[in-house]
Amino acid sequence: MSKSPFRAAARPQGRRSATRSTHTQTSLSRIAASAGATPGSPVERLGHRSAAVALSLGLIALAGGGAVATTAGPDLESTSMVEAAAEGTGTAHAALTTDAQARVKAEEVRSEAAAAAAAAEAARQAAAARAAEEARKAEELRAAEEARKAEEAKAAAQPVDDPTAAKAYAASRLAAYGWSQDQMSALEILWTKESGWRTTATNPTSGAYGIVQSLPATKMSSVGADWQTNFRTQIEWGLDYIKERYGSPSNALGFHYANNWY
Repeated sequence: MSKSPFRAAARPQGRRSATRSTHTQTSLSRIAASAGATPGSPVERLGHRSAAVALSLGLIALAGGGAVATTAGPDLESTSMVEAAAEGTGTAHAALTTDAQARVKAEEVRSEAAAAAAAAEAARQAAAARAAEEARKAEELRAAEEARKAEEAKAAAQPVDDPTAAKAYAASRLAAYGWSQDQMSALEILWTKESGWRTTATNPTSGAYGIVQSLPATKMSSVGADWQTNFRTQIEWGLDYIKERYGSPSNALGFHYANNWY
């Protein structure tokens, strides 16, 4: 196949970049011209790009249709110093922004730490209050229990002179010793003569003590340590004594009639 005589000519290389460069230079020239970039002027010596930077930073002022340097001539002639000033301004601004953000963050951290510390202290105080309340209640319960025991001990230590209750208890124990209820009448007469059925009855001459008038009184301790105050302990000892020595209350009463003691 033959080549077409109408094939498009090759596109020139670098045309677009050259056009862009020309446009940029034209824009910079226009800015420099507005600043009075005449041949031999400070602006002309700086170059178009540096002049634009200097003008934007206020290092050159327009006066009387021309450019007037706001700083000494040698400083304006140093392009690197002008551009460095522009770059330094941006860096300083960024540094200030970063520092401010850091301070805000640090303040947030301090606030959070303070709130956490306050919450922990409140929790500690609440726990301490609960512990104190529990301890107070436990102490109240302990004191109440001790008071109850003290009252019981006091009541147990008090002699019980209750002839009716003592007689009823003695009647309920006759069968345990093998006696019928008709023995109760003899027992009632015997111990009425001895003590009147009083737990604390004491013979001022001999020292015999209690309902059964045990002599010595400490003999009744073989039944119970509360022999001084408990009529049940005294009666148990007395019935056992009668059973062992006389066999029955009626026999003990007969001996008492004859000897005035048993």
